[in-house]
Amino acid sequence: MRLHERPFIDVPRSILCIAGIAFASQLAIHFAIPKPSATAKALSSPPSASVLRAASLGEPVSAAKWLMLYLQAFDNQPGISIPFLALDYNKVIDWLDRIIDLDPAGQYPLLSASRLYGEVPNPDKQRQMLDFIYRKFLDDPNRRWPWLAHAVTIARHRLGDLPLARHYAEALREKATGKNVPHWVTQMEALLAEDMNEVETAKVLLGGLLQSGQITDAHELHFLQQKLETLEKATKDVKPPPNNR
Repeated sequence: MRLHERPFIDVPRSILCIAGIAFASQLAIHFAIPKPSATAKALSSPPSASVLRAASLGEPVSAAKWLMLYLQAFDNQPGISIPFLALDYNKVIDWLDRIIDLDPAGQYPLLSASRLYGEVPNPDKQRQMLDFIYRKFLDDPNRRWPWLAHAVTIARHRLGDLPLARHYAEALREKATGKNVPHWVTQMEALLAEDMNEVETAKVLLGGLLQSGQITDAHELHFLQQKLETLEKATKDVKPPPNNR
């Protein structure tokens, strides 16, 4: 048995008005409420070293790894991706400092400093990170030399700052003297001196490397000898200024 269906025109006008007002209200509320959007949360300062050590419960290396994961994942927050460039580098460096303090033997914080945070397209932030790498290198040169060596390439080729690159290369030559340090690391300063047209300085550095007996690889010896001969020839080819007296 079908119920009798009333036509639309039989609906009282008061009901239609109420329905219209309700529909209009829903539309107004829909457009008035702002759409949900992801907001980037600023990186906070890390806890103090004493608090972190107490919280690590005797497992500082595990705590350091957890903190490193937290820092590295900070750029991916729910609903938003934050570029490294937007991070507060003073706080990033504070976090890296704390992590290294918990695990001095760990290399990943400095790898991140040189390969991730140190390669952002911002010269000021790059210099901040390179300075951090340099300071940490001085604490343990024979294990942290790879990151300062990379800092040399960033300073030379990204920043175009030859004096800064040579400053780092000089520190590598003077401080990174362990048996596990490759010879090319100590050669960087001489090559940079050549780039800076300091031929005599480059010759002295190359000559010192050849006479030190530290380099035994035949290919490296041949390369350095050729480089030294090229510099000596360039020096001889330079004509002295004319004497006007």
